[in-house]
Amino acid sequence: MKIANKLALSDKSSNPVINYLKDNAGTLIGLAGLTLVLSVTTTMFLAPDNLFNILRQVCTNATLAFGMTFVLIIGGIDLSVGSVLAASGVTVVILLERGMPCIPAILIGVLMGAVFGLINGLIIAYTNMPPFIVTLATQMGIRGISYIITSGRSVASTDPQFNAIGNGYIGPVPIPVLMVAILIVLSSIILNKTRFGRRMYATGGNVEAAVYSGIKVKTVQIWVYTICGILASIGGIVLASRMYSGQPTAGNAYEGDAIAAAVLGGTSFNGGIGTIGGTLIGALIIGVLNNGLNLLKVSFYWQLVIKGIVILAAVYIDILKKKKNK
Repeated sequence: MKIANKLALSDKSSNPVINYLKDNAGTLIGLAGLTLVLSVTTTMFLAPDNLFNILRQVCTNATLAFGMTFVLIIGGIDLSVGSVLAASGVTVVILLERGMPCIPAILIGVLMGAVFGLINGLIIAYTNMPPFIVTLATQMGIRGISYIITSGRSVASTDPQFNAIGNGYIGPVPIPVLMVAILIVLSSIILNKTRFGRRMYATGGNVEAAVYSGIKVKTVQIWVYTICGILASIGGIVLASRMYSGQPTAGNAYEGDAIAAAVLGGTSFNGGIGTIGGTLIGALIIGVLNNGLNLLKVSFYWQLVIKGIVILAAVYIDILKKKKNK
């Protein structure tokens, strides 16, 4: 661990809430500022229905972004998450419409995401090919599989049990929000409380030092990409449920939102740094931004331009932080 990080840890309060607010003060201020601007410029933003809609939309991106955070921490990147999301969603809906019970169909969808992630991890670990190239290739291949098994058409879901996952409530809380809350806890435990989490940070911080210290870097890479695939498949299942259909075009360009959420939340592109709590705030910023641009009737093309600028700004801030810590 770097000296700067050690010094930072020594300044930590014993209160985890205060630490969280301190660590993410910049992004929280950004989220508050964005919320204030949209509250003034649009009449619909603070409507309860719209706020619930934002929460539902954020859940899918947050699920992908948690997996992306894991991958970025070890110094990698996964451009295939949007395609894995689509493939898992259409597969589950097709199985349901052919009569398979809900739970087995969902498990097969998650298993499919795990297999895609495992393939990414194995190729990256044992060929030393750049993760960007590997996952760019699998992104295209997996997207092609989605088009093949659906013949390019959306598949409607009529299973009420499945449709309740993305649209139902437990008490006053939407089910996807509860799922994300569970994923936050599990992901934070993995990163902060397990030996595997420490090995992830060590691998991303300095891969050569990690090898010399006895860490099986290839095993870490394989597991992290597999976890990322599982999380992408969960996001796909929730989205397909919310949309009442499996769509081969679903998740197109979602990898950009996932990367932006992770980087905005403080995860470093250079590896070794990142938290799930920070990524959650990043996902909220992206969700609020997407919703606000739609309310302001900004065209889809300009939305892409704006989000590209946001990603560039986040990466540049990460570079400035790196220089400051040297």
